[in-house]
Amino acid sequence: MAKMVIVPQFEHVDPNGPMYYKGIYHLFYQYNPYAAVWGNITWGHAVSHNLIDWIDLERAIEPTEPYDINGCWSGSATILPGGNPVILYTGADFKNRQVQNLAEPKNPSDPYLKEWIKAKNNPLMTPINGIDPQFFRDPTTAWQGPDKRWRVVVGSQIDGHGTALLYRSKDFVTWTKSEKPLHFSNKTKMWECPDFYPVIVSRRNGLDTSVHSKNSKHVLKASFNDQDYYIIGTYNPETDKFIPDVDFMESYLKLRYDYGIFYASKTFYDSAKRRRILWGWVTEADDKLDDIKKGWSGLQSIPRSIVLDKNGKQLTQWPIKEIERLRRKEVSLQNKGVKGGTAFEITGITASQADVEVSFHLPNLHDAELMHPEKVDPKILCSEKNASTKGVIGPFGLMVLASKNLTERTAVFFRVFKSHDDKYAVLMCSDQSRSSLRKEVNKSSFGAFVDVDPKENISLRSLIDHSIVESFGGGGKTCITSRVYPELAVGQEAHLYVFNYGTKSVTISKLHGWSMGRAKIFPAHGKRMFPIPN
Repeated sequence: MAKMVIVPQFEHVDPNGPMYYKGIYHLFYQYNPYAAVWGNITWGHAVSHNLIDWIDLERAIEPTEPYDINGCWSGSATILPGGNPVILYTGADFKNRQVQNLAEPKNPSDPYLKEWIKAKNNPLMTPINGIDPQFFRDPTTAWQGPDKRWRVVVGSQIDGHGTALLYRSKDFVTWTKSEKPLHFSNKTKMWECPDFYPVIVSRRNGLDTSVHSKNSKHVLKASFNDQDYYIIGTYNPETDKFIPDVDFMESYLKLRYDYGIFYASKTFYDSAKRRRILWGWVTEADDKLDDIKKGWSGLQSIPRSIVLDKNGKQLTQWPIKEIERLRRKEVSLQNKGVKGGTAFEITGITASQADVEVSFHLPNLHDAELMHPEKVDPKILCSEKNASTKGVIGPFGLMVLASKNLTERTAVFFRVFKSHDDKYAVLMCSDQSRSSLRKEVNKSSFGAFVDVDPKENISLRSLIDHSIVESFGGGGKTCITSRVYPELAVGQEAHLYVFNYGTKSVTISKLHGWSMGRAKIFPAHGKRMFPIPN
C-alpha cells in the first residue's frame, strides 16, 4: 500500500498539544519510535508554516523520569499570558499510576521549540482522594477565569461513569482539585482525551480557549466507545458550572465529530487566522502484522476548521482552506440527471488521490420510504441497506477507490426517508463491504443522519488518499472517515463513479473534482522523505 501523501502519518497514535506559535504550527503526536505497535509511548514533534508541508523534528518528550518512565501519554499545550507555551501531559509512573506533568521549552525564542524541559516538581497532579490511578489522564488546554486562576480538565471516571475532573491553579504549577467535576455522565464509561472550548454564535470565527462572552457557547468533547462524542452547553466562568443543552447519549443523534474511524482528537485556536482547528487520530483497519510489515500504523486526519452551526445545535467541520493548494487537474459538470439504477465514471483526474465536491437536487420526494429516525441505529441501517440495496430515493452518491468492473469500491451515499410527521430524514453512509478483496481487513459500514432539508440541495465532499476517505455531508454537518485497502483499485487502476441505485432519478446540480498533489514532508536533518512530483 502506498504511503499517505496528502497529510503526514506516523507510527501510532493520537495528536497532542497542537498549537500556533511565532508563525509556526506545531503538531505533537503520541507514538512508538521503535515499532508500528503500541508501546514505548513518546511525544513526536512536527512543524509547518502552512499546515500542509511538514518538518519532522526530534522527539519532544521521552519517558525518562520516575513519573513518566512507563510512557508519556496524551496532553495539551497552553500559551501563557506572556506568550510562552507550556505542555501538560500524562505520565505512566514507575508504579504504572497515571499522573499529570509539566514541560516547558528550553528556549522560548526558538519558533521551532526543538527542546523541552520537564518541570522539577513533577508530577503536578496525582490520583489521590479516591481517584482510580488507572483512569486519570489526558489534561486539556488550560483556560483562565475572571479570577485569573487557571482551569484544566482531566479525563477520568467515578463509579465507572465518565467524568471531567476540574483543577485550578494560580501559577500553573500548584493545582487544586475542585470538589465538583466540570461534568460527568452516568450513561458513559471512562472519558479519554477530553476537550473544552468556546464557540461563538452566528459567526464563523473561532475563539481562544480563555474567551467568554454573551454570544458564546461551550463544547465538551469526550472520547469513549472508540468514538469522539461532544455536547454543547452554557458555561459560567464564575461558578465553573457547565450545563449542556442535551447531555451525552440523551438524543438519538448522539453527536460526534466523525461517525467513522476518528478518535482521541484535539482542537487548538489558530490566532493567526482566528479559527479553531480539529485534528483526529485515524487508526488502521487491517491486521497488526500488516502494520509491522509496512513500518507505520495510524495517521492524522486532514486538519478541519470547526464552528458552531447556524442552528446552534451542532458543530460543522470543513477541511482547512490550505488543502486547496494541493489541487491540480480539475473536472466539472452541472445539471446532469442520473437515472435510477445507473452509474457513470468521472474521468480526467487521479481517482486514487482526489478532492471531489458534488451537490444533488432531488426533484421528487413524495414517494420516499417511511422510517422513524429516532428508533433506528443509522450504522446498522447503513449495513442493512448498503450501496447494493435498491431504495426509492437513494442510495445515490460516490463510489470511490473503485476497480473498473466495480469488484472493489467504497460507496459514500445518501438515502432519504419520510418520517411520521411528514418531515424528511437524510441518511449518510460509508459502505466498505466491497472495499477490498482482502478478507482480513475490517469492512464495517458507518452511518449517521444529516440535519439538512432534502428539498434543497444535498452536498457531499470526499477527500480520497489511497487508503483513507474523509467525507463531509451537508456542508460538514456529518463527517465520516473510513480506511480501505483495495488490491485492484490502486494508483492508476482506481476509478471514481457517481451512482444512483434508487428508483427515482436525481440531478447533479454541480460537481467539481481535482487530482491532488503531494504534501512535502522533511525529516529533522532536512532531507526530503518523499520525491515531490508537482
